[in-house]
Amino acid sequence: CGHRFEFFQSMNDEKLRDCPKDDCDGPVKRLLGTGAGIIFKGGGFYETDYRSESYKSGAKKESEALKPKESKSSDSSASGSKSEGGAGSGGSSSKSD
Repeated sequence: CGHRFEFFQSMNDEKLRDCPKDDCDGPVKRLLGTGAGIIFKGGGFYETDYRSESYKSGAKKESEALKPKESKSSDSSASGSKSEGGAGSGGSSSKSD
């Protein structure tokens, strides 16, 4: 009859043989669902944890390619903040005397 329906049952249950639609009683074809994929959310789970070694090495190369650009800008800003911090600490010590 082409009627589609869902009927959840254990793998150990006897299979459903007749269509539950009124006035049909035709044969039923059993389809097995694969379930849903697991998605981990939150800290501690990374997309590379369960990947192949080739994917991990590719992801590592990409992250290393981005690091030199970021480290150069952070080095120059770090040296600038050091000089500012030194002047600020000298001024605060003279105020406490």
